[in-house]
Amino acid sequence: MDLGSLRKSYRGDEEAFEEKHLSSLDPIKQFSVWFEEAMRCPSIGEVNAMCLATCTRDGRPSARMVLLKRFSQEGFRFFTNHESRKGRELDSNPFASIVFYWEPLNRQVRIEGSVERLPEEESEKYFHLRPKSSQIGAVVSRQSAVIADREYLRKKNAELEEVYREAPVPKPAYWGGYILKPEVIEFWQGQTSRLHDRIVFRHLQNNSTPLGPMTHRGAGNWVYERLSP
Repeated sequence: MDLGSLRKSYRGDEEAFEEKHLSSLDPIKQFSVWFEEAMRCPSIGEVNAMCLATCTRDGRPSARMVLLKRFSQEGFRFFTNHESRKGRELDSNPFASIVFYWEPLNRQVRIEGSVERLPEEESEKYFHLRPKSSQIGAVVSRQSAVIADREYLRKKNAELEEVYREAPVPKPAYWGGYILKPEVIEFWQGQTSRLHDRIVFRHLQNNSTPLGPMTHRGAGNWVYERLSP
């Protein structure tokens, strides 16, 4: 199938995203501004949906959509099954990339960094804030394991609904949270000309590192640059 003719108009040059349009030189605060704008856009169904890309130790990547559950200066939190493919890959290679794509706004944000498991107490607390059906679903599904058919899931779910009808659902040991600690955050805004705007922030370990002529100081240990599209 030839898809060469599929093309969409984005923004015009008069709506370019320039450095002067940054709401903050702290990329977490800038992300918060864009996230809130995306939340106010009725055309975006799940503003916290993000593509999470992980990689095996020998360099084989995989990606899937997950939901962001919290962000702060510490990083970006999400929850999943530790025994899933992404969980196993994060155990062996604790680095990842996440991408938010807000198509109606012609914007995406790409974030790279190291990943750590959240403390068990935090995972436990969040687990019991979820709807009971989601808690049972986490117990039913040994994510990424091969199963015979969907009927297996239906039967197991029905069994556990009965077991926990009047009782709390215990969090499985194999389910919990992660935090991605950002080292790179890129803000992208599409342009019809395909001269897209890309402003990338990088976190320096050493704030005294000399900067190049096109690199600018941000907040804290962050620096930022414009990238060619």
